[in-house]
Amino acid sequence: MEGFSPKLPLTRDKTQGFFLMNLTAMDSIKQDLKMLIMTSPGERVMLPEYGVGIRRVLFEQNSELTKSSLIKTIQNQINIYMNFLIVKDIQVSENKEDENALNLSIFYTVPSINLEEELVLTLSR
Repeated sequence: MEGFSPKLPLTRDKTQGFFLMNLTAMDSIKQDLKMLIMTSPGERVMLPEYGVGIRRVLFEQNSELTKSSLIKTIQNQINIYMNFLIVKDIQVSENKEDENALNLSIFYTVPSINLEEELVLTLSR
């Protein structure tokens, strides 16, 4: 069984059992970036500063200050824990379908493998 990392959340597959793998580097990087965004500081063992803690932003005032603070936090966390990425743009916007949701798009490149990608997350309360 070859791959870069296990796919999360763990699920069962008839051929590979519980050990489904991310078969490309880009899948693995995208999963790691999503984990960095979704993890709250203090949740990761041995790395208490790791994580953006985006869930807390869902309950804050929807203002430009909140959005710019979130973008700055994401950029700082990527610079520390995923410094092989170059972030081209981070966009935070309201979800038109659900007023209690937030859309997040991160456009990034991985120069070492010459790939460009976008992570899109919709987060709701």
